[in-house]
Amino acid sequence: MIAASPEQRVATVHVYTHPACLAHDTGPAHAERPERLAAVTGALHDAFPDRLQWHEAPRATHEQLSRAHVPALLHSVLDAAPSQRILLDPDTVLSPGSAEAALRAAGAAVAAVDAVLSGACTRAFCAVRPPGHHATADTAMGFCLFNNVAVAALHALDAHGLQRVAIADFDVHHGNGTQAIFEGDARVLFLSSHQMPLYPGTGEASETGVGNIHNAPLPPDTGSDGFRHAWETRLLPAIDGFRPQLVLVSAGFDAHARDPLAQMGLVADDYAWLTRRLVALAQRHADGRIVSLLEGGYDLAALRESSVAHVAALLD
Repeated sequence: MIAASPEQRVATVHVYTHPACLAHDTGPAHAERPERLAAVTGALHDAFPDRLQWHEAPRATHEQLSRAHVPALLHSVLDAAPSQRILLDPDTVLSPGSAEAALRAAGAAVAAVDAVLSGACTRAFCAVRPPGHHATADTAMGFCLFNNVAVAALHALDAHGLQRVAIADFDVHHGNGTQAIFEGDARVLFLSSHQMPLYPGTGEASETGVGNIHNAPLPPDTGSDGFRHAWETRLLPAIDGFRPQLVLVSAGFDAHARDPLAQMGLVADDYAWLTRRLVALAQRHADGRIVSLLEGGYDLAALRESSVAHVAALLD
């Protein structure tokens, strides 16, 4: 049997999600709420009724999580078994359903990597929560329990034998956890545009790791032109020079002008623009292979528009 080419396989994008991700109960006033994920999955079902292939996310295994996280963090998330919501920090909640949600979110990332590297698809999107890019090797923080994109990258490197993985993070908040996990690992290129000053306070341009970290901190009200300029002149060329075998995306949509937690001033078309350029780089270096993971985004209407624009660009 003749294998499908990347161009043929991209007719659909595989989407990984799980109902358990809705059961991560952060409380009625929390920005990172279950309605976020419902908005994303509902919008994708409506916009692409025939072009997405939906999959139930498996649980990540202890081995897969342990590549990114120390045993103490796994124990604090998976074995706490709270009977009600508890706070791990002022922003990060552990509820009775959180452990299962975190296992499924990280498991979606692993399954998506397996799918694109096996040739089952070329592009995948993980519609999951809790998000992940603030979680460090040993600390859950910033709404994040496990670092899903780090688990995905290390699975691609250690289980599949890749040598170069790029992580593009366009969430409005710096992915401090992802940077901390990989700042000494030259196999991974981490690139981030983010508002500064803003939580978590990291992501200066001077933070370069072992030459594998590229940060583009941007001031409030940067808008579309400044955002695109940073990626066009600084971050995308770094990906091109790195020649990744897989592109991972931390897809946070909270730089949108309507988002309540930041003031970057983007619109949905900015996400489509950047996604198309990431697709082009993946086509050039990685046989088209991209896995994107939902991170932030806290205005539901903006989240719906932006996730549809992002996935539409993955489908192009």
